[in-house]
Amino acid sequence: MNCVETPDSCLPVALPRNACFAIVAPAGPARLDAQKASQWFASRGYRCRLFPGVSQSEGYLAGPDQQRLDDLHAAFVDPGIDAILCMRGGYGSMRLLDRLDFDLIRRHPKPLIGYSDITALHTALVRHAGLITFHGAMLNADLLGAKQEPTVGSLFEQLAGKRGEGDVLAHPDAYPLTCVTPGMASGRLLGGNLSVLCATLGTPGEIDSQGCILFIEDVNEPLYRVDRLLTQLRLAGKLEGVRGVLVGDFAGITVPAMTPLLKDIFGPLAVPVLAGWRSGHCDPNLCLPLGARVRLDSVRLSLVLEQDLFKG
Repeated sequence: MNCVETPDSCLPVALPRNACFAIVAPAGPARLDAQKASQWFASRGYRCRLFPGVSQSEGYLAGPDQQRLDDLHAAFVDPGIDAILCMRGGYGSMRLLDRLDFDLIRRHPKPLIGYSDITALHTALVRHAGLITFHGAMLNADLLGAKQEPTVGSLFEQLAGKRGEGDVLAHPDAYPLTCVTPGMASGRLLGGNLSVLCATLGTPGEIDSQGCILFIEDVNEPLYRVDRLLTQLRLAGKLEGVRGVLVGDFAGITVPAMTPLLKDIFGPLAVPVLAGWRSGHCDPNLCLPLGARVRLDSVRLSLVLEQDLFKG
């Protein structure tokens, strides 16, 4: 199945004043201080509602598959919910892929926010429901973990509709970017956690990378395993048709250490490659709108939106 183009009908509205965030746990469990979470949102003029799976635990999963699936569906359908924020990653999202109701989700488009294991949901919802989702801060590690700016700022600027067509997605000067391969290209920004992208090959969450700007990040993976993961994508044909590459944070691996591998893997594609973007398991953790059309310019070290993210 080809990636569903994002029609205007699948764009949600930007966050209204006093918006309500659904807190869901599609993957792993975590202890959550409900009062602290409520106070965090209230201090910023928002509300939150914890869905049942957030308080459950079954080993390495946040409750049974059916509960986690029901929470997701209920959050999309509920008219009182404006955005859906994942509590944490871990593992478990891909267990839900073959039971997601894409038609239901398409009829009730809302921002879904998360990263790491949530990559499985991002790729599936972009591909099969035509949504734009947000690779950004989660509740426990990022928002309540007090990660430095612009972690929160980049997320809420996008969710509030303050970034649209023609806007540059800013990157902090304190973290220099590296042009690995010069050039400029446009396409839909797709990707996320590299390990999850590979794990979901052959599933309903498989990335449709044709014509995309590919974003990748990971954590706790030594260089040789990153090589193996990228080689798996190449052998699976997922690098064919990629128009550009945005390399996020690979915790523990510096950009200079990664550069020879990036040139080896992506060099034959003759596409722009920009590395060092602070998104992923890092601090700060910048928000990226997956499924949105963007322009990557690795010479100017810039990423520019080529569409609005919300209706109107």
